[in-house]
Formats: sequence, C-alpha cells, structure tokens
Amino acid sequence: MQSDFNDSSIYMAGPSVTEADIAIVMDAARNGWYGKNAYKYIELFEKTIAEYHNRAHALMTPNCTSAIHLILKGLGIKEGDEVIVPECTWMATAVPIHYQRGKIVFADIDPVHWCVTAETIAERITPRTKAVMVVDLYGNMPDMEAIKALCDSKGVYLIEDAAEAIGSRYNGTPAGKFGVGSVFSFHRTKTITTGEGGMLLLDDEALYQRCKFLRDHGRQPGSFYCTEIANKYMPSNLLAALGYAQFLRLKELVDKKRWIWHSYIKALADIPGLTFNPEPENVYNSVWCTALVFDKKFGISKEQGMKAFEDRGQPSRPFFYPLSSLPAFKAYLSDTNGGEKNNPVAYDISSRSINLPSALCVTQEHIDQIVATVKALINGK
Repeated sequence: MQSDFNDSSIYMAGPSVTEADIAIVMDAARNGWYGKNAYKYIELFEKTIAEYHNRAHALMTPNCTSAIHLILKGLGIKEGDEVIVPECTWMATAVPIHYQRGKIVFADIDPVHWCVTAETIAERITPRTKAVMVVDLYGNMPDMEAIKALCDSKGVYLIEDAAEAIGSRYNGTPAGKFGVGSVFSFHRTKTITTGEGGMLLLDDEALYQRCKFLRDHGRQPGSFYCTEIANKYMPSNLLAALGYAQFLRLKELVDKKRWIWHSYIKALADIPGLTFNPEPENVYNSVWCTALVFDKKFGISKEQGMKAFEDRGQPSRPFFYPLSSLPAFKAYLSDTNGGEKNNPVAYDISSRSINLPSALCVTQEHIDQIVATVKALINGK
C-alpha cells in the first residue's frame, strides 16, 4: 500500500491517502464548482457505490448519522414508534430515532458475532415496532436471512447499519444490500474516508425520491420553492471526490484491514481464551476494527486492558458500551428495556473487550509491540 504518511507512531484508527487520491481531489478543487461539475463527484461516487452493492439508488450525506436520520424520516418514523437497535453499537445508530421522537428499544447481541439475532429481535417486537436497525459491528455480520424473514413476517422495516462493514459479505451479498435501506460511514477512522461523510442506499423509487427531497431543505432540484421544512444534508463535492478515489482502492484497503486482523490472531494463537472478530463460513469479514475479548478466566476488564496500553504509550479503544448504560439514553432505560437483566450478553462481552489499533498505517513492527502488551497483560507484568 503506497502512502506518503511516514509517521512511525501507533495510531488507533486512520486512513490511507495516496497521491492518486489527492490528484482526484485536486481535480474537484480546480474544476468542481460550476454547472454540472459542481455535483460531478457526488453523483459519480453515488453511482459507483450503488452499482457495486446492486442497489438502485444512493444518496451521499455529510455523515452516517444524517443518513440514518434521512431514512427514518423518509419512512415516516414518528413519535411513539418503536425502533429496535443492538445494545452494543455506537450511539449514532440510535440517536436519529430520538430526533424523530420515536422510542429506542435495545436488543441483546450474539456472544459470537456480537450482532443482534432474529431471536433477540423477536423478544423486543411489539405492536408499536416500526423498524429494526441491524448493525454489522466492526465488520461482522449476523444471520441476515433469519432477520429478514422475521421482519417480513412482522411487517416491520429492516434497516442495515453497515457503517463499519464496507467490503464485508454475507452469502456472497455485500454488506449494504440488506433491508429497505442501508447506510455507510466515511468518517476519517473508517476503511474508506471522506473525512466526514455517509451514504444511504435504497431500492424503492418512491422512498429514494422522498429522501432526496428531504436531504435539501424540502425543495425540488433547481427550485427555491420549499414545500416542507426539511434538513440540510447535502454533501460536499470535494469530499465526494476523495470518497470516490478511496472506493476505487476498496480491495487494497480491505486486504490491509484483514492483514492486521490475521496478524493479531496469528501472533496470539498460543494463548487460549482470546477471541477476535469471527468469520463464519458464510461471511467474508472486512474487519474495520479488530476487537479482542478476554476470556472470563483472565479476570481482565476492558478498563484494565486499556490501562495496560496507556501505560506503554499505545492507543486502544473500549468495545462499545451498552447503549442503555450510557447517561445519554437514561430516558429509554426501564425494567423491560435495556439494562444488564434484559441484555446480559451485551453487558458481559462489553465489560471484558477492547479494540486493538487498526489504523491503515499499522505495520508489522506495530503489531509486535501491541502483541507484547497483550501478552504482558495476560501474564500480569
């Protein structure tokens, strides 16, 4: 992987940007302002992403959170409507439900792939459930067929939050193809980046037109006559140019992520009780971030794990906290919604798991240093 980035420090997350990427961005900077060129790279990026994922339509947004909000708004999620989300995910999955005054409902995760299952979703479905948000956590993917069958049988929308899973596949189908709509993130920490940015993928023509209308102040293209109050979720042509350039390198970038993941697994294979991102037979995992779960026998919490890295001047991140454990979501926590009693697997896995450095600038030397920290932690040194 060619890059001009030569800093030898270990970074938790970050992209690979090459001269070829910069050349495309410079074209947008020089020429992407007038007439059709003002949207050239937005439209090219959208078209390329949609075709790759066999989706009819794509809409770029300023970030993934706005893409989630856009589809919820497009589907008409409103006050009192329930939307089921995984207990363990970044808060952006759930926050747009709050924007729409819906009710956030927390479902437990699977102990192996760390995503929701048809069974944990079914436990949370009520007559007020309007949608289920499935998250491909860290690039992992759940049993999409079973979840889709459940959602179809209950008449609820399935939305795929594939923010972390570009390049992953389930039974040969790319992450981002599932549900009535799906979203990606192009944050600077993601496998491909626009710095900040997101993408909404759709197949339904009417829903696409509705979301496109809502993306730009509720006006028709080229018109200044607004018929609804809507959001301003239009993207930047400059950032789209970088996203398009990065997407052309998708295989290269995913290969590097998988190399990082495999390197950790290989180097720590002699220590029973360490679990990493899984790759079931029917899944190809793009492993946006390598996560490490410590077996209970070690008695190591994620706080202890991160402290060990901090003491050696190395970065790490906590496995996502259960959403219902965060003060931000306390209004949604109840005896029947969220909490360790209702979602024990999420609370357990999260409590003894960390994320290992997975930046695209990670080298074998970095891997060796990180592995040494893990081994010292296990050995109590």
